[in-house]
Amino acid sequence: MPDRLNAIAVSLVAPGKGILAADEATAAITKRFDAINIASTGESRRDYREVLFGATDAMASCISGVILYDETIRQKSANGQSLVDMIKATGASPGIKLDIGQMPLPFCPGEVVTEGLDGLEDRVAEYARLGAEFGKWRAVISIGNHLPSRNAVSANIHALARYAAICQQGGLVPIIEPDILMDGDHDIDKCASTTEWVLKEQFHQLHHARVALEGIILKPNMVMPGNRCATLATPEEVAEKTVRVLKRCVPPSVPGIAFLSGGQSSVDATRHLNLMNEIGNLPWRLTYSYSRALHADALKAWGGKPENTAAARQAFSHRARMNSLASTGRWTAAHEKTG
Repeated sequence: MPDRLNAIAVSLVAPGKGILAADEATAAITKRFDAINIASTGESRRDYREVLFGATDAMASCISGVILYDETIRQKSANGQSLVDMIKATGASPGIKLDIGQMPLPFCPGEVVTEGLDGLEDRVAEYARLGAEFGKWRAVISIGNHLPSRNAVSANIHALARYAAICQQGGLVPIIEPDILMDGDHDIDKCASTTEWVLKEQFHQLHHARVALEGIILKPNMVMPGNRCATLATPEEVAEKTVRVLKRCVPPSVPGIAFLSGGQSSVDATRHLNLMNEIGNLPWRLTYSYSRALHADALKAWGGKPENTAAARQAFSHRARMNSLASTGRWTAAHEKTG
């Protein structure tokens, strides 16, 4: 089992490839659809996923895995093929969102804890039968006045460690996502110190849970100032401080780190990833596990109209190629125009 988990984890961070996060809950994707006047139905959500998964060249060359939501992993395409099989046909691995979302943390105003441990073992077994090869669990940490609290950090990273152990026991590679939110007026150094604290505590908990680090993927935030911070950070500063924190915290036995985009623009997320890979001499692979930063342009181009499918796939393929280049440190701004 450890060798199999390691093989899957390594494949998820293969050179030039990254993970497509297509695991928005129904409410989240409905909000995105509402913004461009698309009716959110089971059929329209399936059609949009088909738009992405049907970009076969980009999927085969740039996408190593796809994180799915409970609805999506059970759906079939318009021609009757399961979406899981559609993904596998491109060479990518299907994965599944395993947490059930965030709830307010008692006695900790403004903080949340991710839930879903109850019944997780059974869900892992069911999703494995449906074709999933890896899972994902997101913990949300806020920075603010006296935040995060030790209680919020402890509760969330403990849940992540328990989730990871249950995943590995059930044969799935766990993607571990401690997300330090960009919301707030904190500066980049506050984000760096908080990220370092959370990641060091996270790997302590993974050790206590007896999780095999060779069979996980870490999905962290990049180190950035809050979106209301008066002092901006340069892309080079973001890359340097992020790599510095990761080197202090992440053991080299972890096969790879697939960043979340965390509200960045599509190009900024690509630029930051590229700069980190340009630094070089890293003990793990750095790649992407983006949602909006990877397929927001495709959603806008599609607009819910079948006749726009080709244009939407072209938009998705472009962003996938840009991030593929960034994952090997070969992206330049000129590529945004030439593709």
